[in-house]
Amino acid sequence: MTNWLHEVEQRKEQLFSDLFRLLRVPSVREDDKATEEAPVGPGPKAALEEFMAMAQEDGFATKQFGPWAGRIEVGEGEQLVGILGHVDVVPVGTGWETDPFEPVVKDNRIYARGSSDDKGPTVAAYFAIKLLRELGYEFNQRVHLIVGTDEESGWQCMDYYFKHAEMPDYGFSPDAIFPIINGEKGNVSAYFKAPATDAAGDGDYRLSGLHAGLRENMVIQDAKAYVKGGDQAAMKAAFEAYIVEHKLGGQTSMDEDYFVLELIGKAAHGSTPEAGINAATHLANFLSQFQFDRQDAQNFLKLMSQYLHEDFDGKALGVATCHDVMGKLTMNIGIAHYCPMKGIDITANFRFPEGTNAEQIEMQIKEAIKELPIEVTMSEAKVPHYVPADDPLVQTLLDVYEKQTGLKGHEMTIGGGTYGRLMPRGVAYGALFPDSIDTMHQANEFIAIDDLLKATAIYAEAIYRLTR
Repeated sequence: MTNWLHEVEQRKEQLFSDLFRLLRVPSVREDDKATEEAPVGPGPKAALEEFMAMAQEDGFATKQFGPWAGRIEVGEGEQLVGILGHVDVVPVGTGWETDPFEPVVKDNRIYARGSSDDKGPTVAAYFAIKLLRELGYEFNQRVHLIVGTDEESGWQCMDYYFKHAEMPDYGFSPDAIFPIINGEKGNVSAYFKAPATDAAGDGDYRLSGLHAGLRENMVIQDAKAYVKGGDQAAMKAAFEAYIVEHKLGGQTSMDEDYFVLELIGKAAHGSTPEAGINAATHLANFLSQFQFDRQDAQNFLKLMSQYLHEDFDGKALGVATCHDVMGKLTMNIGIAHYCPMKGIDITANFRFPEGTNAEQIEMQIKEAIKELPIEVTMSEAKVPHYVPADDPLVQTLLDVYEKQTGLKGHEMTIGGGTYGRLMPRGVAYGALFPDSIDTMHQANEFIAIDDLLKATAIYAEAIYRLTR
């Protein structure tokens, strides 16, 4: 009987070498640098090419699908097992103590952007395949390890891939947590927009701008507002009291004749907004106690403070719902802008269970905020996905998890979306464990070395079992 963890530990330095090679590639989407050859910017394309080069050097059969995706091919058989990961990462943001693209080993952890989401887990699955081949095991089913470049944004990579490639019969995505994710909530974003207007407000302050947010699937960590007029000394004193009361970071300064307020919250994955501190909604909540000289500014602050601030279930918008298996709807405010020249632009991202849909959410939002002259439109939605707990795929993966950890496995649903949902019989499987510290989408992202080694061992046995 193979001791999978022992075999991985014997090759730890080789695993690190493969992972560090990929972590050193800055693979954030950059639309302003996009070209036909690099449609989401040069970074994701470079990371894909680095991954494919590594696989070719290791002697694997590979196939690349333009600049969007690539795959590694092993095995023979009638069934196709898919393992879907990604090499793009979310923006760095602020608050890093190390270079986010130079991996650092500290306190038995590997720090780097992508170490946890999703380069670390993807390399763990890759290394598991390499280990099986080295140990002489045959793959009695075909296996495609498929790597995408746009998971953190629009999934255009997989749209392209599956237009040109075969859909796996079953498989998993190493992009979540153990023991298994066999249910994923639906995903849709609401866009709140209103043009600038000269309608007068009631106050002496002027909000000259509030700008915050990097991606709709990230809790906003940093927000900045620019104010003119009014009693700025009173606003400064109130702001200092607010950040102390709410245990936030922040500061004020002068930029020419603008009074600048900066607030620092805590980033988190947009599927778990309660795990972060949204700097934008907090800053708007603070400013809402003052009167401003433009009605559109007051509309912006009212929407942010009364309908969106720390309302993770969407109760104020009338969209709150809960499913027995899939749990509650969640809401994250990922983008927030107000400008007197451009107006209001806010993005709220919803992860919703079975029992509701994008059309119903849109209708409920419009009814809830009908007092405000703000337009609401919706993104294209991903519907909820569920693979029953008694499916042989789920049972096999849970059995491997239980065997290697000694812990009881059970089904789970998350709000995060993974590539697992793309396969009719697809799930997410690791690489974080129930006791892991989740730093996905946060500053100082890391993966614990023990978690990385255990996950690689689990993937090796799981792929072995799935291909029998």
